[in-house]
Amino acid sequence: MGGEDKVFTLEQVSDHNNSKDCWLIINGKVYDVTKFLEDHPGGDDVLLSATGKDATDDFEDVGHSSSARAMMDEYYVGEIDTSTFPTKTKYTPPKQPQYNQDKTSDFVIKLLQFLVPLVILGLAVGVRFYTKSA
Repeated sequence: MGGEDKVFTLEQVSDHNNSKDCWLIINGKVYDVTKFLEDHPGGDDVLLSATGKDATDDFEDVGHSSSARAMMDEYYVGEIDTSTFPTKTKYTPPKQPQYNQDKTSDFVIKLLQFLVPLVILGLAVGVRFYTKSA
């Protein structure tokens, strides 16, 4: 790990965003993955699309193996300067009225209590007229 003391800004890392010079930020560390582009199982487009931002979520979502994680050491070039890095904001869902299961269930039960006897009555009348006419 030759670049242990090197600290990069997001702007500096973002400048390395093409197939001849590709750097990624994963878990606050900067990696020069240019030599790995051709060998990456997901293709070089996956890596190139992750430049210029924090690629940690992209990396973790794929579920890389422990051997893939071990390979990262050879591509390490330094750390990201967190003061130049945008902070993540936690998503807060909008306030909405709570869904009340009991009110919905009560409505369905009352509706069925009204409709089921009507259906039975309709069938009884229908059968009676059918048997008289036959």
